[in-house]
Amino acid sequence: MTIDLALKEAMSIPGAVGATLVDYDSGMSLGSLGGGDWLDLDIAAAGNTEVVRAKLRVMSSLGLDDSIEDILITLRRQYHVIRPLSARGNSTLFLYLVLDRERANLALARHSLKRIETSLSV
Repeated sequence: MTIDLALKEAMSIPGAVGATLVDYDSGMSLGSLGGGDWLDLDIAAAGNTEVVRAKLRVMSSLGLDDSIEDILITLRRQYHVIRPLSARGNSTLFLYLVLDRERANLALARHSLKRIETSLSV
């Protein structure tokens, strides 16, 4: 699956507001869909890069021999899901999905992102 198709699949998840594929080495988005006036996905990509880097530093400091499956940030009206492409080994990419809480099913969204991750070719 290409980046464009993966983002279209992510946006088909019920409640999806915006999706982007991000390289956390650079903080740059490789592609995005959705967003709008109140959700600048380029700014979100850069900010969430720092979230991923911080969690990886903490895991390293703790000596954890593990990987991040996903990171969930719960707001009053939204879910923000960060899914590193761990199936790629040392990949520095992550999928970032913003969901409207009123319309989203978090379990379904997480399952869908996992499926997209395994099908994505970068």
